[in-house]
Amino acid sequence: MAQLKTTFAGLTLENPIIISSSGLTNSAEKIKKLEEAGAGAVVLKSVFEEQINMQAGSMQGYGSPEADDYLGAYVRSHALNEHISLIQETKKICKIPVIASINCYSDNEWVDFAKTMEDAGADALEINILSLQTTKDYAPGTFEQRHIDILRHIKKVVKVPVIMKLGYNFTNPIMLINQLYANGAAAVVLFNRFYQPDFNIDTLSYTNTNVMSNPSELADRLRWTAIASAEVPQMNYAISGGVHCEKGVIKSILAGASAVEICSVIYQYGSKEIEKMKKELTEWMDDKGYESLQQFKGKMNACAAGDINPFERTQFMKYFSNREE
Repeated sequence: MAQLKTTFAGLTLENPIIISSSGLTNSAEKIKKLEEAGAGAVVLKSVFEEQINMQAGSMQGYGSPEADDYLGAYVRSHALNEHISLIQETKKICKIPVIASINCYSDNEWVDFAKTMEDAGADALEINILSLQTTKDYAPGTFEQRHIDILRHIKKVVKVPVIMKLGYNFTNPIMLINQLYANGAAAVVLFNRFYQPDFNIDTLSYTNTNVMSNPSELADRLRWTAIASAEVPQMNYAISGGVHCEKGVIKSILAGASAVEICSVIYQYGSKEIEKMKKELTEWMDDKGYESLQQFKGKMNACAAGDINPFERTQFMKYFSNREE
């Protein structure tokens, strides 16, 4: 029978299915149930820099800089302590790898947070630097450099693997991935999903689009994973966004990923989907004669595409203009 074990960011997983950072992973009890349902690893609910700073800011204005500083520090400390308790409680009752998560956009005290999370028992850290660059004075390359700087500073103080979860708003993700590897990243996750605003035309108010991913999002992840795993093969990859069934898992591994991060499908259909994915992945592997994931990992990445590389095509008409309906 096919074996589903995989290595991701130096961690041994019993299978490639990781539950991504979300409300699904905000308590040890929930995580234990996910482990029992067959998850290979979990990424804990993130510590969000933006949220912490907003909470700290809302407590400012007491007329004393010392009081404001104290309250801001209290908010940050409270948020961190909650996360540390989550790590410790989860490690007590779960055997699967536990990956702590920091969602940040600046290079400051998050380095200290990372060390504290390692000390609490996290098996790895996932760093998520999600930010839109909207100023007209933006200097090209500075956002990419921020990723490298934060990674470099965190690597100076922690020994556990550091995983970088990237957004898709880069001109050349491959260049950044190569630099992240050179600076000690153990893996990258492609890609994070932006919150998408929308308009309510009846009330003329702001709202949001569907927060759940859908299978159509997988194609872009496959493209960049297939290119990246060919160009920077030393790096470990996980695909996040659009993996909703065993076909998504299979395609991700064929593109060169070692694992996938899932969330929306569990919210929509429950944790039973984990075992279903594993069962159908095993059946597919047995049918194809694969005994391990490694035997077909990257089998369809850019290296295998030959001279006519479908992953670098950008113009529909250039390649399909002669097609008849």
